[in-house]
Amino acid sequence: MSNSFSALDMAEHQIADLDTKLLRRKLRTTESPCDTKARIGQRELKTFCSNDYLGLANHPELVSAIAEGAKLYGVGSGASHLISGHSIAHDLLEKKLATFESAHISDVRALFFSTGYLANVTAITGLARLAGPSEVSIYSAKLNHASLIDGVRLASAQTKAQVTLFDHQNLNFLEEVLKHDVHPLKLIVIDGVFSMDGDIAPVENLIQIAEKYDALLMVDDAHGFGVLGQQGHGILEQSEVHSERIIYIGTLGKAAGVSGAFICAAAPFIEWLIQKGRPYIYSTATPPAIAHTLLTSLELIESDEGISRRQQLNQLIQIWHDEMKFTHWEKVPSFTPIQPVILGSNANALAAAKLLDEVGYWIPAIRPPTVPVGSSRLRITFSANHSVEDLRKLIKTLKMIEQKIESGS
Repeated sequence: MSNSFSALDMAEHQIADLDTKLLRRKLRTTESPCDTKARIGQRELKTFCSNDYLGLANHPELVSAIAEGAKLYGVGSGASHLISGHSIAHDLLEKKLATFESAHISDVRALFFSTGYLANVTAITGLARLAGPSEVSIYSAKLNHASLIDGVRLASAQTKAQVTLFDHQNLNFLEEVLKHDVHPLKLIVIDGVFSMDGDIAPVENLIQIAEKYDALLMVDDAHGFGVLGQQGHGILEQSEVHSERIIYIGTLGKAAGVSGAFICAAAPFIEWLIQKGRPYIYSTATPPAIAHTLLTSLELIESDEGISRRQQLNQLIQIWHDEMKFTHWEKVPSFTPIQPVILGSNANALAAAKLLDEVGYWIPAIRPPTVPVGSSRLRITFSANHSVEDLRKLIKTLKMIEQKIESGS
């Protein structure tokens, strides 16, 4: 008789437990480019769930640019940046990204990464190593993205940093704790736009606090870059702030429509991360063709077309606020393309997503641990490629589905 495979048994039991709690996630395979419609099998669904806020992911100029990049540089980088993988395409991209934030960070320099997760973990763990063990305090917003949470946890494990959580909508507690903090290195970590609620961090107030108590402020603007600000430079442009204390993270796979992320900060911080940022040092560089494509994306973001696309987004957001009235469900006061609808229970969120799917919409249910228990929701996102008619049809559909679920019919 063979022994039972205990690890496999554990996995099967834990997956069954997720099913019981209505928390199991499932993959869906698309067969079409990222846009406002997706082909899945034999069906076409209207999508209000991607982070392609400016509608650039299938833009013809970017499609041409990636083909051109592949012809110039091939399809792989071959090594990490510090070995032989750093291309002229990466260098040009980093210089352009630095110009985006040059009005907001003194002596700014940029560093390109393959993902936002990698950029966040590198920034937090690398900066925490500027001081000695037990000489670091990290202040992290309670609703921060998982990549920030994981970066903080790893930095704490490596450096014995003291970690304090704070409510980004009430900064009194943060300031009170900082007032008594004697550690030589203090790092405040926050999302620029919170990905599940769509609200914007109070960056102006946070900069004032960082200046007052000699702290660094790290802002992960994954959902603001390309969307916020007249030129699409993100939350720093919109907030009109300037400080050498800012560590700015931007994502290039959302509004920019391609892939990757970057850190912008004062040149000494970037140089330190190149020397001591382990995820950067030991990761193969992103293919240069991607960096080449992103140069075209950045041109589009700053162009008249980019301005027009942001204006279209703002029109959709205003219509949503004016015309989407729920009887039982809860809207969140967001002025970004992220518009959550809170249903509360996992069962209701799944039921709403299923009914939407049945009438041709793809809007997944978002459940714990991504959001707090009791706040399961539909995370609706707008793209500049959505029309006013698209949105008004969705509003009409949501009203009918709310009535159906809440009446139990």
